Amino acid sequence: MMPRPPDPGFFIGYAKKVPPEIAQCALLVSVFFLLGLVSASLAFSLSAQDPGSGGYVDELKGGRLAGVLETLPYPILRVPAQDGKGPRAIMLSGQGKTGVANAADPLAGQWAEVSGIFVKRGELDMLLVGGRNGLAGVEPPAGAVQPQAPVALGRWRLTGEICDGKCYAGAMRPGTGLAHKACANLCITGGVPPVFVTTSPVEGHNFLLMAGADGGPLPRALLDHTGLLIELEGEIEQRDDIMIFKVETPAGPGVGS
Repeated sequence: MMPRPPDPGFFIGYAKKVPPEIAQCALLVSVFFLLGLVSASLAFSLSAQDPGSGGYVDELKGGRLAGVLETLPYPILRVPAQDGKGPRAIMLSGQGKTGVANAADPLAGQWAEVSGIFVKRGELDMLLVGGRNGLAGVEPPAGAVQPQAPVALGRWRLTGEICDGKCYAGAMRPGTGLAHKACANLCITGGVPPVFVTTSPVEGHNFLLMAGADGGPLPRALLDHTGLLIELEGEIEQRDDIMIFKVETPAGPGVGS
């Protein structure tokens, strides 16, 4: 008689003991599955952008910042190079869910001084103008030069999220996603500059100030898309250290969630 081959093991649901071969296989599958999850988590964490947690920064320390005030698409203070630092373009907002367009419009294209407090997240800066005299016209300093003309960077198609720049920079948490959609819409409707947080940096910038195709404020129709991962396209221009995304048309109802 031929010798009986070894029992390969057979799982029986009502048996109290699992055959060793099946137990070993299940253990190996579990170990490799957990290792795969850890590896994937590590890969995602290393590839994700870390713009910082965001928050209030008293950079001015009671002082004032001077520069040329531009009002489109939203109020921007273009501060000339100083103290070894290059020129800056700083978005301006009010202290609440409002912008500062009413105070800024009479000073469009002129020199102005601004006081307030910053909210910062990565390279995203926004100055929250404070007090009744937080924004005032001044005479240009001796030897002052006008800011350089915007630099056109061409047409882009980007994936990202429409956020209000104030809350996303740290004025409120989380400042992003569907949980913040209503708040973002209130802020943007009130005049707070909106930003597009893109998954693909443009010249190293993940945050782009949003505008309409004509260079004016963001079209109200796009408020339906805040808090969503969406694909948009349009022209991009650079003013000093800020990128402006002139959105033309939504490429679709949304990408992901």
